[in-house]
Amino acid sequence: MSVCEFESLEKSLEAHLPEAELTEVKRILFGQGAGKLDLPSGAVEAACERNFELKGYRFDAVQEQLRPPRRTRVGLIQHHIVLPTDAPVLEQINAMHSRIGEIIEVAAMCGVNIICFQETWTMPFAFCTREKDPWTQFAESAEDGNTTRFCQELAKKHNMVIISPILERDELHSTLWNTAVVISNSGNVLGKSRKNHIPRIGDFNESTYYMEGNTGHTVFQTQFGRIAVNICYGRHHPLNWFMYSLNGAEIIFNPSATVGALSEPMWPIEARNAAIANHCFTCAINRVGTGLRDCASFSFPQEHFKNEFTSGDGKKAHHDFGHFYGSSYVAAPDGSRTPGLSRTRDGLLVAEMDLNLNRQLSDKWSFKMTGRYAEYAEELANAVRHDFKPHVVKE
Repeated sequence: MSVCEFESLEKSLEAHLPEAELTEVKRILFGQGAGKLDLPSGAVEAACERNFELKGYRFDAVQEQLRPPRRTRVGLIQHHIVLPTDAPVLEQINAMHSRIGEIIEVAAMCGVNIICFQETWTMPFAFCTREKDPWTQFAESAEDGNTTRFCQELAKKHNMVIISPILERDELHSTLWNTAVVISNSGNVLGKSRKNHIPRIGDFNESTYYMEGNTGHTVFQTQFGRIAVNICYGRHHPLNWFMYSLNGAEIIFNPSATVGALSEPMWPIEARNAAIANHCFTCAINRVGTGLRDCASFSFPQEHFKNEFTSGDGKKAHHDFGHFYGSSYVAAPDGSRTPGLSRTRDGLLVAEMDLNLNRQLSDKWSFKMTGRYAEYAEELANAVRHDFKPHVVKE
């Protein structure tokens, strides 16, 4: 079995473990687990017709005496590129719009309130080729670009908050950014959040295109809860999650593009750990697709690039990044999480959550109350000084 034929950990467990043993394994891997969410039959049929996976789960909280439940539904979309990487730029963007539009319609049928797409969803993940042309042509204005206008129409039509991660062209400063545009369910642009951490590992050396973001750790108040966007590589930095939480985020989305050989063992852990540590929900989204030759039998276009490029890890020059493994999931502050979407298919994950669970878990574990942040702040302030010396006691 090739790396891109292995569909999911969950399916393998279900295929090979007895039911009693499977229950215990899932308890350890996924906590108490998320309950199944019944989705409309029309949505299930539409997803089948449009050839993408549809899963639904729910996270419940204890019924409180003084607060009613605060239920909201989020949607995560993972998908392949639609046209080959050498197709005209506008045709590629329009094809992505069309594909996302048909998935959004199903999300609306499922009652989704907030939806998030994968990192730079309108284009191939070409940033590690270090070629500027044609990839910078995909960059658009966050405020009034073609993709933002497309999302504004969908947001208003479906009464849905949309998080649209794009390659942003900032004409005022002649700068490109890796940016998530947040569009209110009113159709207005609520704001944007730029990628805080840029990778410098293997093929992923993206500072050729954009640098670290300058929007800080913005949290957006929506009708359906307070949300934040921690883009891709930021998930490896615990303080990045923490700062969004400190600013009041109840749900932190992590749109990503990452490949199996590099990060897959870390993927199921990081967003789940962040949900636990920060008393909030986290939503991890990763694209699917591959340029690997042993996956040539698949029907979708490959993320394969005409010109070879080299990486920082000694590999021979190559034409692709490897296998983007999908596996998008949602994690809750009590340590539970949904199963992931497929490693190989386009998909929509719908999760209903009661945001009251955040405070309930905060009251139970009190991680923030016991955090000793004043001490950390003082030590960090010293650690970033040029004359810093570690406090080590020697005999």
